[in-house]
Amino acid sequence: MAIATAACWFSAITSTGTSRYSLSSQRLFSTSHSPTRLFVPKAVNQKKRTTKKAPPPSPRKSTTETEARKKFPGRSKDEMPYSNDGNSGRGNPRQSQSTASKSFGVQSQDTKGFLADLKEQQIETGNLQDAAFLNAVVKVYCTHTAPDYSLPWQKQRQYTSTGSAFMIGDGKLLTNAHCVEHDTQVKVKRRGDDTKYVAKVLARGIECDIALISVESKEFWKGAKPLQFGRLPCLQDAVTVVGYPLGGDTISVTKGVVSRIEVTSYAHGSSELLGIQIDAAINPGNSGGPAFNDQGECIGVAFQVYRSEEAENIGYVIPTTVVSHFLDDYERNGKYSGFPCLGVLLQKLENPALRDCLKVPSNEGVLVRRVEPTSDASNVLKEGDVIVSFDGVHVGCEGTVPFRSTERIAFRYLISKKFAGDVAELGIIRAGAFMKVQAVLNPRVHLVPYHIEEGQPSYLIVAGLVFTPLSEPLIEEESEDSLGLKLLAKARYSLARFKGEQIVILSQVLANEVNIGYEDMGNQQVLKFNGTRIKNIRHLAHLVDSCKDKYLVFEFEDNYLAVLVREAAAATSSRILKDYGIPSERSSDLLEPYVDPVGDNQATDHPDFGDSPVSNSEFGFDSLLWA
Repeated sequence: MAIATAACWFSAITSTGTSRYSLSSQRLFSTSHSPTRLFVPKAVNQKKRTTKKAPPPSPRKSTTETEARKKFPGRSKDEMPYSNDGNSGRGNPRQSQSTASKSFGVQSQDTKGFLADLKEQQIETGNLQDAAFLNAVVKVYCTHTAPDYSLPWQKQRQYTSTGSAFMIGDGKLLTNAHCVEHDTQVKVKRRGDDTKYVAKVLARGIECDIALISVESKEFWKGAKPLQFGRLPCLQDAVTVVGYPLGGDTISVTKGVVSRIEVTSYAHGSSELLGIQIDAAINPGNSGGPAFNDQGECIGVAFQVYRSEEAENIGYVIPTTVVSHFLDDYERNGKYSGFPCLGVLLQKLENPALRDCLKVPSNEGVLVRRVEPTSDASNVLKEGDVIVSFDGVHVGCEGTVPFRSTERIAFRYLISKKFAGDVAELGIIRAGAFMKVQAVLNPRVHLVPYHIEEGQPSYLIVAGLVFTPLSEPLIEEESEDSLGLKLLAKARYSLARFKGEQIVILSQVLANEVNIGYEDMGNQQVLKFNGTRIKNIRHLAHLVDSCKDKYLVFEFEDNYLAVLVREAAAATSSRILKDYGIPSERSSDLLEPYVDPVGDNQATDHPDFGDSPVSNSEFGFDSLLWA
């Protein structure tokens, strides 16, 4: 597995050794200045496809948790997550001196008790070889075929990888979403068996990096016992990670302790959810494997590691509360619908003068600095409001809420406990007056998506001009240098004004006599077609198809124009496709009838439409938080 060399606050690696996805708004909250990396140790690659560049920076974003399940006998009933105090893991030569002395000081008080515990652990380790719960852990073999975002009409060369999964009952297994990303074939093999069984992916949770798969073969399930989910662990609880990492073909077991429980950046999903930090080794191939407590209960799913020159032995496990939310979501909707968000940019209110100015009587609340136009909160919240409670839970001036008995957790954790479509009651102070409002919570609408879930990206070819929506995978392939700073700033920090809005770019020009003079154009945003502002790639295709004018006039960033004769463009279209071996002039989704996402009476003629301004206040301040 190749290791990305780009220094960034967080970065992820995929099965091929690089990540396609980075979180734009996460950069708002990065506070570390040292080169650190958050890696997804997904799978052991059998074949790697060629990658075009190092992964872009990817920082932080959301939170989660839930309850029990009927269909899945192993579901946890725990609803208590997250603690912000951290203990360094055992075996870490660089752990802080204060933490180390505290840990060993407790042990030195009773030497006999410590030796008895050690002996008991050795007995448990000896019996681990025959433990029944190990048989529920399987090896995953996946063949991936990823889209080629630079040439959107084709796919990249396929590659294979291996990971881990475990049985949860009802003929289903859990693994990481990144282990079966862009899958064309998935197979699983049980411990001690030499037969591989074909599996089917039922749902992928991109944000939480969880996938649900099933195996129809009855032979596979003979004698199988699903794992039981346990409660959220406490600090320094023993944890055992089981899976099939690199270094061998048989099952692997590593042991450590719980070092920290808090809201964690999920590298694959570019989100922030509850996570368990452990010091047990997590290597490529461990992804998707379970982590057990001393009772043999599954406390989570191994999924990523944190690597830095200043830290060692930092691995992460998806807690059962997040897993339960994913399974609840799937059972409710028959598919994965995602984690909701409030859609507001918040500022901490630590400064007394700031609170006095906003007429906040006590040391509480967070200031609403910006509201996403696509969120329901835009109907009830205004810039300048102060959120002081969420569903009756008071919000502190640092954007935290009470958690467990003596801890606090990020305010967005409460939001992540909700499901798409749930209603939240917000207590706010507006111009000194307290009031309560209700907002419907839904998944965030991204102007530039981090993942293309439909498979192939959309594209439209007009006389050799290749148009496609801007996405993080495309930015990854094209390299940031070729896109330009202005387009990158829009991709990272602009907000969608309505559901379905996209940044449409001219990816490249397929040279032909009809487009002479435009051959060197590429990676430029197209703003208008024949004077009409473009809403998305479907809108552009609709405008081109319905055009009756003599000329096709495309207006790009910085007032650059490209003009084509409509009849000449139509006449040469088939020849260009034949010369470049392209099967169709547009993707299959653009063959469907066009539906206007906003309507003609919306503010599409606003001068900033499709060009959301970027303010300096949104860059790199720890006091600004997205909910």
